[in-house]
Amino acid sequence: MTHMANSVGWMDRAKDDPEVVKLRAHLEKNNGITGLEILKPDDVEHAVKRFHRDGFVVIGDVLNNDQISMLSEGCNAVINEILAMDADRQGNRGSHRYSFGGSSMTRSQLHRPEWQMLLDIPVVHTLLEAIFGSPDYILRAASGDFCLPGAVDYQPLHADVRDWADDRFSKFSAFYDPSGQISIRDLPTPYICINFLPQDVTRLNGPTRQIPGTQKSRARIPGLTEEPEWMRLSTVCPAPAGSIMIRDTRAWHGGTPNVSDAIRSIPNLELYAPWFREPIVPGITYQDFKKLSERAQRLVQFSVVDSSEELDTSTTMRAP
Repeated sequence: MTHMANSVGWMDRAKDDPEVVKLRAHLEKNNGITGLEILKPDDVEHAVKRFHRDGFVVIGDVLNNDQISMLSEGCNAVINEILAMDADRQGNRGSHRYSFGGSSMTRSQLHRPEWQMLLDIPVVHTLLEAIFGSPDYILRAASGDFCLPGAVDYQPLHADVRDWADDRFSKFSAFYDPSGQISIRDLPTPYICINFLPQDVTRLNGPTRQIPGTQKSRARIPGLTEEPEWMRLSTVCPAPAGSIMIRDTRAWHGGTPNVSDAIRSIPNLELYAPWFREPIVPGITYQDFKKLSERAQRLVQFSVVDSSEELDTSTTMRAP
């Protein structure tokens, strides 16, 4: 069993600070999307409708107990490596916040067997094929994030793709309308992130806040000082271990405070639609690639290094 490093969080962020105590009580009482529904794995039609309506959907009972245990152990091993390089818990996504991908030279954890295991879960492929309308989606990266106890700040709301119609680097992107009339937000979902839950996500341990229906919005995303309170509390919780959250990466989302006593991890797979491509950083050796199932090999076909090349999988603390 992989044990977590001692004193993983809090440190100078006192757990009993009056402001933290007040925040904890507020979140315990109010945090979470009202009426959040966690669907069953076989409720595919409902899941697709919910995804296209809200920009995300939560599916329960996707991972079995053995898979949850394996994924949890893998996360813990990577977390220990990262925290050994960051004694002050400065994080690479803000204080006490970390990107699994941003902490690897490959910008992914695809080289680890725990993330490779996620490539071959049948219900995930059923859902993805239904959402994309095709089996020809591909892997961008295997990443995710975690936050430590003591991550008391909110991460600003953001989307994981640029609104390229207004971006001066648009012409270098996979989608570009030189007339500026069509945005990436006018198109079908180009890029999906699936977060896997190796532990329960609660009102207190840093649930992701997700703003429903924003995947098509061209409105300016509000900053932290402008964000209304209902958005701060629009978090995907409670959700049990073994669930997955499927997200349209254009939808507004952000991290929230972890005022619990435990780390919250949400490893992920990031996937491109069959018609969408941008550069992919290789994340798996040819030797490991050959060990995968045929379906998993199709998924990672653009993420494998040449058989003659080495893969640098060392841990880094650079920002994502």
